[in-house]
Amino acid sequence: MNEDPVAQAIIFEKLGAKILHVVDLDGAIVGESVNLPVIEKICKAVRIPVQIGGGVRSLAAVEKLLSVGVEKVILGTSALYDKSFLEEAVRLYKEQIIVGIDAKNGFVATRGWLDVSEISYIDLAKQMESVGVQTIAFTDISKDGTLAGPNFEQLELLQKSVGIRVIASGGVASIQDVKRLNDMNIYGVIIGKALYEKTIDLEKVLQVTKLC
Repeated sequence: MNEDPVAQAIIFEKLGAKILHVVDLDGAIVGESVNLPVIEKICKAVRIPVQIGGGVRSLAAVEKLLSVGVEKVILGTSALYDKSFLEEAVRLYKEQIIVGIDAKNGFVATRGWLDVSEISYIDLAKQMESVGVQTIAFTDISKDGTLAGPNFEQLELLQKSVGIRVIASGGVASIQDVKRLNDMNIYGVIIGKALYEKTIDLEKVLQVTKLC
C-alpha cells in the first residue's frame, strides 16, 4: 500500500480497476468535504472515473466535486435527513448521484457511522428508488474491513426489494466472494482492505468478472 492516495490511485488504475472509490473520512464526520485538493489531484492523475463520498451535504458540495473531475458523488447522511436536497441533486445530476446506505444490524447508520437511525436499510432503499435514485451502494458496517465476506443475505433481500442498481461494499475478501456477487447480478463491488492486504488479486478478479 502506498500512503500517498494519488500514487495509490495510479496503482489501482494500472491493475485494471474500472472505477476508483474514494471516501473523505474526515468529511463524513464534520459534514463537509475536507480533502478536496487531494481529490482533485486524484482525478487529474487517472483516466478512469472517480466516485467520492463523505460529507457531501449540499448542492454546492456536489457541484464543487463534479467541477474538479469527480464522475459520481455518493450521498449518505443527507439522503436520509434532507429529502429536498436529495431530490434536487437527483433532478440535476441524475445517474451521477449514488446513495450510500450503511447499515448496522439492518438499520441505517449515519454521520460517519457515529449514529444509528430507526429506519431499516430496505425502507431507505425503497425511498431512494421512489425519488429517482438509480444506484445505491450498500455496506454492512459490521463487515467492513473484516475480510469476513459480505453480508450476502442482506444483499439478496435488497436485490429482491428494489429494482435499481446495487453496489456491494464491505467484507469482500476473496475472488469467491466476487464470483458469488456476480452470480447474484450485483451491479458492482467495492474492494478495499482485500487489495491492501493482498487477499485479492485485482487482475485475476477482472478475468472472471466485470464487477470491480
